[in-house]
Amino acid sequence: MKSLIKAVALAVVLAAPVVSFAQSNQPLTRAEVRNQLVQLEKAGYNPSVSDDATYPADIQAAEARVAAENGSTSGVGGAVSGSSDSGARASAASAFTGSRSIYAGH
Repeated sequence: MKSLIKAVALAVVLAAPVVSFAQSNQPLTRAEVRNQLVQLEKAGYNPSVSDDATYPADIQAAEARVAAENGSTSGVGGAVSGSSDSGARASAASAFTGSRSIYAGH
């Protein structure tokens, strides 16, 4: 019985790398990366014009346009639905009912 358990454990250890290699993605070639960059630029993305504040939105919008042109429905990359206002400035009207500044009188 112990030899059977050892044999099964050995088979699992030897089969694990084969399964993990079968599911890995192949790296992109330079030609594929260049083709993707050309598609993004044709979709309106210009990396020399964008700034750090608009980079994520610009590239995601271009990726969404490229995906729509290619008919891709893989769900990988591109623009996502929903929004996030992390770090957005809160308006004074929403924080206080009065029109006074929070620093008034200090």
